[in-house]
Amino acid sequence: MTDQQRTGRAERRPRPAVGAVLLAAVLTGAAGLAGCSPDSAGGASADQQASSTPDQLSADPLTAVRGTADITGRAGSAHAATELVTESADKKAVFTGTGGYDYVKRIGRLEVQVPPGAATTGKIVEVLLPGTVYLQNSGAKVPEGKWVKLDVRQLPDGNLVSGGATDPASAAGALRGAQKAEPVGTETVDGVSLKHFRGTLDLAKAADATGGRGGDGLRMGAQTFTVKDIPYDAWLDEQGRLHKVVEVFTFAGVAGSKEAKDQVKVVSTTTLTDFGKPVEAAEPAASDIFTMKPGENPK
Repeated sequence: MTDQQRTGRAERRPRPAVGAVLLAAVLTGAAGLAGCSPDSAGGASADQQASSTPDQLSADPLTAVRGTADITGRAGSAHAATELVTESADKKAVFTGTGGYDYVKRIGRLEVQVPPGAATTGKIVEVLLPGTVYLQNSGAKVPEGKWVKLDVRQLPDGNLVSGGATDPASAAGALRGAQKAEPVGTETVDGVSLKHFRGTLDLAKAADATGGRGGDGLRMGAQTFTVKDIPYDAWLDEQGRLHKVVEVFTFAGVAGSKEAKDQVKVVSTTTLTDFGKPVEAAEPAASDIFTMKPGENPK
């Protein structure tokens, strides 16, 4: 991200630390950092989705975690709740969202609540497709009700955190890059027995495993985040479906700095429920897309 993405502090500016505030600056198309929606949202092929063989959680922890994106995709759809907590040395912000993802149509929708003090107020609505995100209420200069269309490659973090949420497909897809997976225990949530795994993941390897346009966002995140071994916790059911994942991303709030005081930590939590239940999500009509003028700042 660039100098346009300042949060009002001249010397230190925690960029994605202000979540949706970041969107207004990112919409200019500027991307100063070295920085998903997987091509197929769950990564499962049509033949896999059509398979009548029931999925089962692998006995091998690493195989179970790496395979959960594909298995979850074969559920067809899921409803989602998200939380993004960003924290720097002098600022903390919490973003919450609700929505869902249709793995068959490869489209999702999230409504993200913006915390007080942000440049954008109320909520940001996001429609997520492989490689593309549409944003509504993303900046003061965007007319009410209109959408801004972005290629995820315009976002230095690949839209892993800058939208105030990690989209459900990307959150699961990142687990394809799991490098360690240690069993923590078994927990019962809403009557469902879930296996809890903890470890680290590599976004570059996740991008390679995802492939195509779906790997672009993950690959950009791999270049942007300063901690390359991404910590995660994942909860999987007996079929291997992902019910909850917590991923911790870190980047430099001051460009190029490796000092601890300049790092921004982003804790992203995605919870999936109601597998197979229809999800309402549609790509905005062309007439509803607002095009920013070159160099125009939407704030």
